[in-house]
Amino acid sequence: MERQGNSQVNKLAIMVVTMVSNFFNPLMGSAVNVALPKIGKEFGMDAVSMSWVTMAYLLSSAVFLVPFGKASDIWGRRRIFFLGSIFFTLSAFVCALSPTGFSLIGFRLFQGFGGAMMYCTSMAIIVSAFPPQERGKVIGLNVSAVYLGLSTAPVLGGFLTEIFGWRSLFYVNGFVSLIITIIIHFKIKAEWTEAKGETFDYIGSIIFMPSFIALMYGFSKLPDTNAVILAIVGLIGIIVFVLIEMRVPYPILNMKLFFENAVFASSNLSAFINYAATFAISFVLSLYLQYAKHMTPKEAGMVLITQPVLMAFVAIFSGRLSDRVHPRWLASSGMAVSVGGLLMLSFIGADTPIVYIISALAVLGFGFGMFSSPNTNMIMGSVEKKFLGVASATVGTMRTTGMMFSMAIATLSVYLFIGKNPISNDNLGNFIQSSHVIFIIFTILCTIGVFTSFIGKKDTRRLPNKISETQPEKTK
Repeated sequence: MERQGNSQVNKLAIMVVTMVSNFFNPLMGSAVNVALPKIGKEFGMDAVSMSWVTMAYLLSSAVFLVPFGKASDIWGRRRIFFLGSIFFTLSAFVCALSPTGFSLIGFRLFQGFGGAMMYCTSMAIIVSAFPPQERGKVIGLNVSAVYLGLSTAPVLGGFLTEIFGWRSLFYVNGFVSLIITIIIHFKIKAEWTEAKGETFDYIGSIIFMPSFIALMYGFSKLPDTNAVILAIVGLIGIIVFVLIEMRVPYPILNMKLFFENAVFASSNLSAFINYAATFAISFVLSLYLQYAKHMTPKEAGMVLITQPVLMAFVAIFSGRLSDRVHPRWLASSGMAVSVGGLLMLSFIGADTPIVYIISALAVLGFGFGMFSSPNTNMIMGSVEKKFLGVASATVGTMRTTGMMFSMAIATLSVYLFIGKNPISNDNLGNFIQSSHVIFIIFTILCTIGVFTSFIGKKDTRRLPNKISETQPEKTK
């Protein structure tokens, strides 16, 4: 096939499609939550059924990340991203046309399938297309797009649902995804297949996917007895998967990346810890602000938006800075700042001023924003070019499992203090005590993360130079 140098790659088109997709994927994962009451009312769905409108998308997108990450290394990152955008576009439109709640849940599964194909390849394409001196900046912009998607989801989702109805969410998403698909087809001709010729590990994929679903779903429903059993079964399945992957010639997830690459292993562990220690903050504080401070959901949302907005802006600058300063220092510093914010939240009470809460969220937003881009830069820069798709998928998997673990800690802690009783004035003190335990656990996790993000003797600023020599194929 015809080859072309990196100078001929349409970097602007790559920036547009990756940033827009990284903005809309998390946005659609969160914005639909605002529309759930309207969806439930139209289709006569109970609370459990409504939750599956969101859960179907999250589970589907999470479980396919690793298999598609490896597939993109073998069959082409642009190809997988392009197919993902087609799936995502079509599923968005059929979601908007759903005649029943059951069909909507089914179509959301397909949307998560397409979202996984796009998310697991976006970072790999960026690292393949941009030289080392630009990589941190571009990663920072894409990480910022993720946070902007998360922060604007409640506002945009609420606006569209209120004015045009819940179906408008999927129509808008479909049209934007269609534009992305068109840009990819006409403007991005480069292809990267560094693992071309390797066989795809179907057995590993078949074991991984149901095991991961069982583990995720089990953790999400703790402390229910059946959930504990399901989580244990899922964990056993993951252990079997790891043992098999260590023996097959072309695994979907090469365990040597974790056992022989200290930077890759420690940076992924740090990403997991960071999400585990921060994701449930909005869940806990949302309850705290509404029950202890008697705020409306809208008012609570305006307070909580402090963290993701600050994350988005800081991630841009930390990404740029990681091209000049070793990303290890920035990631560790960001984690240390997050420790300070979590420690502040460990002391909240019923009479804590709102300014104090906002200040703590600002500290957390700054710390998380400083951590994420450099840490992602370290992960993507620590692997050989043939593992870029797998590395990109691993970043997404750490994010998903970290969020799951965070919610499990929060849910279990609240349950231990107030049981299954609804929060009221009678047990508000117990709920606040549970929040103290939650934030102390998160503080300890983040403190551990300060050290894990600094582990690794290999200089990640040198290794990416190998990747920059990647010569993409031109699609016909």
